[in-house]
Amino acid sequence: MRKYFGTDGIRGIAGESLTANLSFKVGKALGKLLTEKKDHPKVVIGRDTRISCDMIEHALTAGLTSTGVNVMTVGIIPTPAIAYLTKTIETDSGIMISASHNPYQDNGIKIFGPDGFKLTDEQELEIESLIDNSEQIKNASFEKIGKVYGGNELTQKYIQHIKQSITGDLSDIKIALDCANGATTGVAPFIFGDLEADIETIGCQPNGININDNVGSTKIETISEFVKENNVDVGFAFDGDGDRVLAVDAKGNIVDGDKIMFILAKHLKEQGELKDNMVVSTVMSNIGFYKAIEENELQSVKTAVGDRYVVEEMRKNDYSLGGEQSGHIVLMNYATTGDGILTAVKLANIIKTSGKSLEELASEVNIYPQKLVNIKVVDKKTAMEDAEILAECEKVEKELEGNGRILLRASGTENLIRVMVEASSDELTDKYCEQVAKIVREKFEVK
Repeated sequence: MRKYFGTDGIRGIAGESLTANLSFKVGKALGKLLTEKKDHPKVVIGRDTRISCDMIEHALTAGLTSTGVNVMTVGIIPTPAIAYLTKTIETDSGIMISASHNPYQDNGIKIFGPDGFKLTDEQELEIESLIDNSEQIKNASFEKIGKVYGGNELTQKYIQHIKQSITGDLSDIKIALDCANGATTGVAPFIFGDLEADIETIGCQPNGININDNVGSTKIETISEFVKENNVDVGFAFDGDGDRVLAVDAKGNIVDGDKIMFILAKHLKEQGELKDNMVVSTVMSNIGFYKAIEENELQSVKTAVGDRYVVEEMRKNDYSLGGEQSGHIVLMNYATTGDGILTAVKLANIIKTSGKSLEELASEVNIYPQKLVNIKVVDKKTAMEDAEILAECEKVEKELEGNGRILLRASGTENLIRVMVEASSDELTDKYCEQVAKIVREKFEVK
C-alpha cells in the first residue's frame, strides 16, 4: 500500500500533509538514488503559481543539494515543459510542484525520469521506502554539496518547441485563452501571440491563491460565456499546471477531450502520422466517441482511468495519440505527457488549415447522455465481485443493445462504487443507473 504517492505524484494540503519536512525528505530520497549512479547529477524544478510552491521548492532543493545533486530552478512553467526539458537538456530527473486542477490549498510533487516520463510504480515505491528512512541517508561531504542555478531562460526552449509543432501561423483566428491563473499564464499567451493569433485572455493574474478559482478547465462555463460575449472563434481553458485543455466553439459549446481526440485522430490519419490508426482512451470515454472512431475507420483501445495508464499503453505499442475525456491529451510524437498548450495549438492549426469551424469539426461526435452515481460502500472489492450486481449489469447491457453501456468501477482512492450509464436519452440513463445502484445500496452501502 502506498503511503505518499497517489496516481499522479505526491499530493496533500500544503503545510499539513505536504510539509516542508516531507518535501526535504523527498528531495533527499531522490538525491540518494541519483547520486548512487553518478557524481553531481542534475535535477530541473518547475512550479505553478500556488503560494506554497516557494516553501516546497526550497525544501526539495535543500534535500537534493544536501546529497550532492545540482538543481536548476526554472520558475513558473507548465508540467509538460518540465517533462520536455528534463529529456532535452539531459538532466537526470525533473520535478514539477503542482496540484494540477485542485484548489490553492493543495499542492503536489510530480517526478519525471531522464526520459521525460513519469516514474514507474517501482521507482516511486523505492523513494517511499527512503523517505521513511531519510535520517539514514548520508549527507554529501562539504566539497560535494550540490549547487543551485537559475534557468528561467529555458522557458524559451519549450516555447520554440511548441511553435515548431505546426507549420505556418494562426493568423485570422480569434482565440480566447483561460490560463486558470496557473502555470500556463506566462507561456500560452506568448505562444499564441507569436503565432499571430488574435488573442483575448482571462485567468492570467495569479496571486498565489486564485489558481483554478472560477476559471480554467474545471470551470469551463467561464470561458464559454466569455467566448459568446466577445465574438471569439474558439476558446481554450487550461488546468492549473497546463497538462490538460478543454475547448469551446464560437457558440460556447464545450468540446471535451473525447471530441478533441477524435478531431486530432482524423487529422493525423490524413497526414499519415497516426500509428495503426489507433487512439488510446480510458474506459470513461463516451460511447459516442467510439462510434465516431468506428465510422471513420479508426481504431481504439481502452485503458483504466488515469493518464499514466494511457501513456503505458502508448509506449508499449508506440502509438501516437491518446488521452482522456478530461482533456489530458498525449501527442507522443511531440511530448511524453499530456500538454494542454500543444493540444490547443494543434487544434487551432486544424481549424485554420481545414477552413472549418470547431463546431463543424466536433459535430461528428454525438455525445450520449451520461449519468454517474457514487455510492459509499463497506467493502468495494466484495461489491465489485457480487453475483447479483454483475448479473444486473449484464441484463442492462443486453437491453441497451449496443446503443449505450454500463460501467461499474471501484474508486482507486476511496471506498466508493461508481455506477455509470450512457444511453440514447436522459430517461434511459436515469432508469438503468438507478436499477444497478439500488442493488449496490441495499447490499453494501455504508449506513
